Amino acid sequence: MMILLVIVHVVVCLFLIGVVLLQQGKSADLAGAFGGQGSQTAFGPRGASNLLTKLTTWSAIIFMLTSIGLTVVMSKNSSHRSVLSGMSSQSTPAKK
Repeated sequence: MMILLVIVHVVVCLFLIGVVLLQQGKSADLAGAFGGQGSQTAFGPRGASNLLTKLTTWSAIIFMLTSIGLTVVMSKNSSHRSVLSGMSSQSTPAKK
């Protein structure tokens, strides 16, 4: 189960990086380079969401769900061990 979740998580992560890098910014035109917005709305002009926006949304949701799933699986596998449980408790005095 954990191997499948890790594989899906890595694939979704790489897909999410690619989709985000392919998107065009909100102010990607020439007016955006000089601070112009092209509209008087508070957050700039918003058009209809295209395919890349929907793919980004769904891949982000899947990425979050696989992150939570991996956390749950890892917490069940750890069986409440401490990080320091394998260390020896012997100490040596400091040299002067």
